[in-house]
Amino acid sequence: MYMVNKRKKSRRTSSHAIKRGGFSVWGVFWKSVAAVFAVAVLVLFGASYYLMFVALSPVECDLERTYGYMYSDYPFLRHWVDSLNRNKALRDTIIVASDGARLHGYIISAPVKTRNTAVVIHGHKCCAVDMFHIAYMYNHDLHYNVLLPELRAHGQSEGTHIQMGWLDRKDARVWLDVANDAFGGDTRMVVHGISMGAATTMMLSGESDQPDFLHCYIEDCGYTSVWDEFSFVIRHDYHLQPFPFLHIANVMCKLRYGWDFKEASAVEQVKRSTKPMLFIHGMSDTYVPSEMVHELYLAMPRDKEIWTKPGVIHARMYHDYPEEYTEEVRRFIE
Repeated sequence: MYMVNKRKKSRRTSSHAIKRGGFSVWGVFWKSVAAVFAVAVLVLFGASYYLMFVALSPVECDLERTYGYMYSDYPFLRHWVDSLNRNKALRDTIIVASDGARLHGYIISAPVKTRNTAVVIHGHKCCAVDMFHIAYMYNHDLHYNVLLPELRAHGQSEGTHIQMGWLDRKDARVWLDVANDAFGGDTRMVVHGISMGAATTMMLSGESDQPDFLHCYIEDCGYTSVWDEFSFVIRHDYHLQPFPFLHIANVMCKLRYGWDFKEASAVEQVKRSTKPMLFIHGMSDTYVPSEMVHELYLAMPRDKEIWTKPGVIHARMYHDYPEEYTEEVRRFIE
């Protein structure tokens, strides 16, 4: 009798141990699932934030290095800049935006008094000095006054983040009035942008308050929209699919900065443009794909021209064909 009871007690103890062991296994399993999910979410959001950070973080301009790069690529600039400085024709200017941000630019007076004025806008993570070759074309070859603004979070301009041309269009509109006032108040103006500066130019072109003194626009290798450009870069440079990284980064940008990548559309702005526009693009561009220029050109309702060249990479049309570039611009603006 004693032996039987002992056997039954042994079975109950064994069953209870298995049951406790079962709960322990499932607990470890669900904890592991939760840990993997948490890591995946952190990686997903971290990668998306990194993509946004890389694209939109402010950049300082190393002037010595930038001048060195420009003089190496365009040796004729050195003598021109020296001449401007000797004649006090190159001047810094600062404006204060409506939100209090201090924005920097350069003013270059023409060698002879003229109404003709060009506003020349730089690209992504560049500064005004990076556009001195285009300023040279206008000032030295075409005898234009030139204003080179530095967009927010670039060069010496303040800013919390790079605005990819979208919010920059509002600052650019202010710079038009600054240029007009600086050169006599009765100018005949062209806006010329390259890369993100070209996107800024096109986004500005769709605004309703186009001043009478503004006559035309020239965009060189600009993108159709911020969403399209980031989608291409994610695929081409990072070898990732836009979903879900770009979608998350877009939400982050909207929450943090108040705008999103899809609304920042040069195509939609160009559709509303009322001033003539020249579209320029190198057909071997692997940074802003060349097919974008055709979509932009087709979206423009009127008064438009397009100039493309095979074998030219991103933002190098003037570098490869300076004389032809100058003549295309001269013909269009005249």
